[in-house]
Amino acid sequence: MENMKRPETMQRITTPALAEAFIAEQVAEVRAQVGDKKVLLALSGGVDSSVVAALLIKAIGKQLVCVHVNHGLMRKGESEQVIEIFKNGLDANLIYIDATDRFLDKLVGVEEPETKRKIIGGEFVRVFEEEARKLEGISFLAQGTIYPDIIESKGVKAHHNVGGLPDDMHFEGLVEPVKFLYKDEVRVVGKALGLPAEMVDRQPFPGPGLGVRCTGAITRDRLHALRESDAILREEFDKAGLTAKVWQFFTVVPDFRSTGVREGKRVFDWPVIIRAVNTVDAMTATVPEIEWAVLKKITDRILSEVDGVCRVLYDLSPKAPATIEWE
Repeated sequence: MENMKRPETMQRITTPALAEAFIAEQVAEVRAQVGDKKVLLALSGGVDSSVVAALLIKAIGKQLVCVHVNHGLMRKGESEQVIEIFKNGLDANLIYIDATDRFLDKLVGVEEPETKRKIIGGEFVRVFEEEARKLEGISFLAQGTIYPDIIESKGVKAHHNVGGLPDDMHFEGLVEPVKFLYKDEVRVVGKALGLPAEMVDRQPFPGPGLGVRCTGAITRDRLHALRESDAILREEFDKAGLTAKVWQFFTVVPDFRSTGVREGKRVFDWPVIIRAVNTVDAMTATVPEIEWAVLKKITDRILSEVDGVCRVLYDLSPKAPATIEWE
């Protein structure tokens, strides 16, 4: 990408008025870049891609084609929710692709985090290219890249919107209207665009999905344990009224086992790690104090309902020195 540094004169978008000015500016820039050509958007259903979708619909309308790829690394029920909200609720021009086997087959035995990210990011682009060939006049690829993605790709980790892109992309160019915004600014813009609160305030989800939370080489059984434990965590946080108070929360299932006891017999199962953080711009993060009763309820449910798990832990590490994600 060109112009990777946020302009020094750019104001922080903190008010509806500033958001409206930003939207007007980006609408003009997108129209000038795209003209009468079509744009293919990677629509994950997360905050960033949702805001980009709304902004591009405002700018170019039916020239936008949204594609949601289920790479098998989504949270439980997430693809179904994306289809319901965008296709049925917002009447978006949405194409759904189930590429679960394609992605997981390519990730078999791959342990190194950066390699996993680049495989996932590269395969994403290939899927979009293939879809573009089926459609007429697709010239641009739109992405929900935000500024922390760019910063962290400089010597920290590759984001599938940044470092994971292959050099031989067959698109005329990238459309990235929010690439200089921090997460809190993206939310302000989303609200100014009229997106519903449940979409704009949705906690962030990494491009590689559960692939960076199922650490090391991904296996389908461990991925299943991750998906189920994450669903329990989200359900219990909802019940406890924590969803709106904690910026991001999820589980991690690492690629090592721990000794446990079940029904009087020794087992050698996985630990589940709960990660919860509060932050404003995702550049630093603190760990919230969760009531013991809530953590105990989550622990009891994970240990009794998720196969192959014998231990639950709570990650107390702030960012920095830790990052929010484990990989």
